[in-house]
Amino acid sequence: MITNSSQLEELLPHIDSVDRVAIDTEADSLHCYREKLCLLQISVPGRDFLVDPLAEVDLAPLRALLEKKEIVLQGSDFDLRLLRRSLNFTAHTIFDTVIAARLLGIREFSLAALVERFFGVKLTKGSQKANWARRPLSPKMVEYAINDTHYLLPLAERLEKELHERDRLDWFRQSCQRALEQAAVERVRDADEAWRISGAGTLRGRSATVLRALWQWREKEAEAVDRPPFHILQNSELLAAAEGFAEGARPDYAHFSPRRRRAFQEAAEHALQLPEEAWPVRRPRLGTRPTFEMRQRTEELRRRRDRGAIQLELEPTVVAPRAALEAVAANEESAEALLVPWQRKLLGIPA
Repeated sequence: MITNSSQLEELLPHIDSVDRVAIDTEADSLHCYREKLCLLQISVPGRDFLVDPLAEVDLAPLRALLEKKEIVLQGSDFDLRLLRRSLNFTAHTIFDTVIAARLLGIREFSLAALVERFFGVKLTKGSQKANWARRPLSPKMVEYAINDTHYLLPLAERLEKELHERDRLDWFRQSCQRALEQAAVERVRDADEAWRISGAGTLRGRSATVLRALWQWREKEAEAVDRPPFHILQNSELLAAAEGFAEGARPDYAHFSPRRRRAFQEAAEHALQLPEEAWPVRRPRLGTRPTFEMRQRTEELRRRRDRGAIQLELEPTVVAPRAALEAVAANEESAEALLVPWQRKLLGIPA
């Protein structure tokens, strides 16, 4: 585990001497209110390293060096976003093994499935939900973390060879570039809409008002104790409580402390006193209702996609997801933003 500057200096030459570096990350999103980067796994040919971002060490030299390399990742979006947020790291070239596997028509593309498929090795499980902020890491956690990158470089070589043989390497590069662009787009949560959790759409009027208040109460509680909101109350319980309060009941939970129980009840009671004009407004339906011509166009694009997917032995969603087809049917100019060149060509969409 690299925890100081001298150890980091020993790592840097190993990275400097290669063109391609495998990376993975571990965060504590299941254990804290605001997730943070807790571990950075790095593999170069013949060597595996664990870097501790929680230690008192300046990782700027590592970041600067990695930005010059092709980064191999298994499913890039989460890792790229976490690295940008935590280390101000921006990758310029990536090799996403999930994208590569899917472009080869591989249906089982988890790291464990790919490692077993190509190398006949069964990876150990059990540390996915571990608290990676704890120190020291257990031997089991260390083994799990190292395995996340140990096989990525040889896996990338095998996938790259097959992509080249099937003349899909350019498709892969286009798709990886799009993944980089999408990961660079900041996701901003609308604070006025964030309370609309899954299932909230069935609530109306007063029950929706209570749900909004209880969601806001839960966020404050979670932030105060630095725990994920679901540690305070599950979404299903939040929905049930909102409906219960709106119907005149007083939902309660045995695991609440007296203070938390009191704040929970007060939040709901305050919401129940709000006048109707302060109730949440139903969200307008996004977009316009599809016309007959738009539905026809979507169906034609779907037929082209499915024919192409069968011929190429790909999952249809790899060629284009349904939402993209509908958006392009409504406005063909959106195709460039939603689909990369090989996808547009396959669908017969003009460049």
